[in-house]
Amino acid sequence: MDAATAAITAPGGQLAVGKAAVRGVEYPAFEQAPPSLREYLAFFLASNADKEFIVYQGERFTFADVQKQAVQVAAVLQSRFGIAKGDRVAIAMRNYPEWVSAFIGAIMVGAVVVPMNAWWKPEELAYGLTDSGTRLVFADEERLRRIREIPDLSVEVLTVRTSHQVAAQLGATTLDDAIAAAPPAPWYLPPIYPEDDATIMYTSGSTGAPKGAVSTHRAIVSGSMNYLVQGLAMLQLAQASGTVLPPQQVMLLNVPLFHITGLVPILLVSIAIGRKLVIMYRWDAGEALQLIEREKATYFVGVPTMSLELMQHPDRDKYDLSTLLDIAAGGAPRPAEHVGRLAEAFPGKTPAIGYGLTETNGVGAGNIRDNYRLRPDSTGRATKPMVDLAILSDDLELLGAGEVGEVCIRSVANVRGYWNKPEATASAFTPDGWFRTGDLGRLDEDGYLTIVDRKKDIIIRGGENISAAEVEAAIYGHPAVAEASVFGLPDDRLGEIVGAVVYPKGGEPLEGEAIIQFLARDLAAFKVPARVWVSEQPLPKLGSGKIDKVSLRAHFREVHLGRAAA
Repeated sequence: MDAATAAITAPGGQLAVGKAAVRGVEYPAFEQAPPSLREYLAFFLASNADKEFIVYQGERFTFADVQKQAVQVAAVLQSRFGIAKGDRVAIAMRNYPEWVSAFIGAIMVGAVVVPMNAWWKPEELAYGLTDSGTRLVFADEERLRRIREIPDLSVEVLTVRTSHQVAAQLGATTLDDAIAAAPPAPWYLPPIYPEDDATIMYTSGSTGAPKGAVSTHRAIVSGSMNYLVQGLAMLQLAQASGTVLPPQQVMLLNVPLFHITGLVPILLVSIAIGRKLVIMYRWDAGEALQLIEREKATYFVGVPTMSLELMQHPDRDKYDLSTLLDIAAGGAPRPAEHVGRLAEAFPGKTPAIGYGLTETNGVGAGNIRDNYRLRPDSTGRATKPMVDLAILSDDLELLGAGEVGEVCIRSVANVRGYWNKPEATASAFTPDGWFRTGDLGRLDEDGYLTIVDRKKDIIIRGGENISAAEVEAAIYGHPAVAEASVFGLPDDRLGEIVGAVVYPKGGEPLEGEAIIQFLARDLAAFKVPARVWVSEQPLPKLGSGKIDKVSLRAHFREVHLGRAAA
């Protein structure tokens, strides 16, 4: 891999790497990178025009079909809604084919795209739309209904997969109608420069409300191309080993496009390499096995839960999975013992794991194939050529091999900061370009990263980041709650689930189930605690007067596992 990568990125190579100064820091950068995501998309969509691109249930679209609709979307945004360069345009829908054309069309006219979490409830959508200053939203029917529940929100909505009657009732325009009434193409395309904003993607951290990570065009293009280098290197190794490659790579798409994994390493890289995406309406292991066989899928990626369910499915051996080459995971740690089990359950299919964050455009580290089997507890090495990994102390001092500290990532693919949150930006991004991930880890002598804990107070449930502070704030909205603490509980299937302990106000009766039902009204389902304990005593405190979350988490994890009494 190292030799192939070096050849590809050497001067005169396919993707030669030089240097670029960004915000006062010099980084490795691709010399011939497209100046913007618009040029990246236009070039690769045209290059792969005749290939099949998206399969969704009975619908099939070529790259040319998607590009044609994207141009129509761009015309609608410009001529009907007056969307101009820098305006924020949100996408709030499931993984539908229109998600892709909406994204490409908005990028075409220079808009900043805001992918919204499709599982958010109205209150959460209201926060994201208001915080980003979104002018227009692409929404499917379910998200349209939620948006219209938001009081005092004035935002235009273009809706897909929605009847004309429902759209009219809810004050929205169907995308089909808008396209029919618009010119065939935009009349003007503004210049887009590498440091212009391209996307705002909301991510949950330790401070409560999600933060909008703002990526520039240079960053998102660089992140995509960094994945391309890895793909080209693996292709060369496969060819050298005599592996017969299919005429087209086919990926089963079962992670949300509104996540960084769905957007960069899946969607944007697929456009570059001409890879077909087979969209699942919702995750179902049995249906996934059927689709792998029917569509001759070569690549599978999802949160670790999904590959575990594939492996354990009782009908697994009934399907022809011979085309499948790689079973990748990201978004959450995969238990080390699952790596060997996957390799045994799927002979000839190789497991892989990736580590990246919204703030790094998904790039960071990766562990693949035999390297992964030999080090199943590691998330791998820094992905070259863009990424530098370091373990830093609280004082930002570089730590040596084997020492545990904060995992920090530096690359030209890092986002420029958080939308309208200068203090959060200054806290997370150092002046010399390091992003502080909030994860604790160590590097071995060979540069392999192992994550050992989390410094920031988040819970990762099946790949979804959940801010414990956000859930605590929602719990305190219950009139009977005096104190609350939220933490992650171990779970074999999802990695973690949300747990909470509350102390009621004096004399007020309270049950855990009442808290769960209360939270379900306003929080996305994945944020709602699976278990809530009610304490008869005030929660333990530190000397500072803060609730002692560390001891509570340790105790209730033991309770959850049946090793202690509540």
